[in-house]
Amino acid sequence: MRSPFRPLTVPDPGILDDHRPLLRRIERRGFLRGGLSLGALTMLTGCDVSDSSAVGRALRAVSDLDDGVQAALFDPLKLAPEYPASMVLKPPRFNAYYDVEEVKPVDGDAWRLELGGLIADKRPWTRRQIAELPERETIIRHVCVEGWDYIGQWSGVPLRTFLERVGADLTAKYVAFKTADDYPSSIDMASALHPQTLLATRYAGESLPDPYGYPLRLRTAVKLGFKNPKWITTIEVTNTYPGGYWESRGFNWFSGL
Repeated sequence: MRSPFRPLTVPDPGILDDHRPLLRRIERRGFLRGGLSLGALTMLTGCDVSDSSAVGRALRAVSDLDDGVQAALFDPLKLAPEYPASMVLKPPRFNAYYDVEEVKPVDGDAWRLELGGLIADKRPWTRRQIAELPERETIIRHVCVEGWDYIGQWSGVPLRTFLERVGADLTAKYVAFKTADDYPSSIDMASALHPQTLLATRYAGESLPDPYGYPLRLRTAVKLGFKNPKWITTIEVTNTYPGGYWESRGFNWFSGL
């Protein structure tokens, strides 16, 4: 008698080819090392592996589970490694969803940081006001989801300090960002409060250059590079899931290091 757990036909392994980008992201995060087979996917999810759309949904479920595991294991007090100034890449490597030639510089004098959501004092901030806040410097590794990395030296106000100053609800779930280059992003509150998460204004001791986020960008040691939006124009604290530019295109939302 045929086992009820054995498929009637052997599925084509090539069906996974349609989902290689998502597979690579799952495997890069370490949830499943050594590759994901159709058999393993069936055991994990019970999906019909002869149906490409079902495979896609199952992989997304595995990816979401990966996010949940990372969030549960995240230690908000554990510091990422820091490095000597001699290792800092100057200038930093440019990364965006468009070429560096398409960067549109922001007028720092006219720029304002807008605030929204669960924040008591929503008055906009100027560049000068942010410069008056206590500053921290951190020399950390930037890790891109594409597989490259570099050591960067970032200075700015700790995001926790800023959120406390404006009366943000620190028990909320998310901190969301809007940017001048239409690149919405968001992080969990625990990562926002991490000691190495900055609203960066300087790189290698100098004012942040235009291509790298002037006048304000996020720089955190506990997230992959794409979770660090540049040219920030709005910060919102919320309990409603805000998603992000790449997350809406299939990338993991938590994306911790």
